Amino acid sequence: MQDGKKEEKSEEVAETTTETKTDDWVHLFDGTSMDGWRGYNGKTMPPGWVIEDNTLTFKTELGLEQDYEGGKDIIYAAEEFDNFELYLEWKLPEGGNSGIFYHLKEGYDSPPEVSPEYQLIDDLGYAKMHDLTAYNTSLGYTDKPEELKPLQQTGSDYAMHPANADNKILNPIGEWNSSKIVFTPEKVEHWLNGRLLLSFVPWDDAWYEKRIPTNGKMPKTMASSEPAISACKIMPAQSGSEI
Repeated sequence: MQDGKKEEKSEEVAETTTETKTDDWVHLFDGTSMDGWRGYNGKTMPPGWVIEDNTLTFKTELGLEQDYEGGKDIIYAAEEFDNFELYLEWKLPEGGNSGIFYHLKEGYDSPPEVSPEYQLIDDLGYAKMHDLTAYNTSLGYTDKPEELKPLQQTGSDYAMHPANADNKILNPIGEWNSSKIVFTPEKVEHWLNGRLLLSFVPWDDAWYEKRIPTNGKMPKTMASSEPAISACKIMPAQSGSEI
């Protein structure tokens, strides 16, 4: 990550390989160590997170077989970043659902209460493997509530700003994708595989109106199959499935 600096990896998170000619980039994961990472609101890494083939990945069965009561979301807490550029490479299993939370604060029940989320999900397969009808109906979707909606798809600022579908290239499940988040006080950008998907102004009146509508409730989050990653603190979200 660049501060204007930062670099991270999520889902399966690959070893950082970006080459730079300056020392501006901060490597959040080097392919060999989990130094700097721990559970959200925790002190240690939750079970299930392992380094495999120089990637940071979550193994569902390993995480479930251990006696652990906390969540599976993890956070990079060694350093905090205000303005940054975060780059990562990731891939998901079939039906996978995860995300990257940024400008995250701890002390809340869950990251979505306070943080924007760069959504990572199997756009084509998630709704085939999970019944979204009741969830989407509760959000007010009456037209085809069984389908994954634009605000829920990869690259979107979850429940807030949809990714531009016309400019989106998402590689097939099991293949690597690259994502970039650029954060400044004036503008936030979400990129996927070298293409800009959306931008918005953080913390302005329009942002808060979307975040906390007139009913006073935060937007609901979809049940996730993978954990999340978070930074700035930054965090990948874990929802249970492998990532």
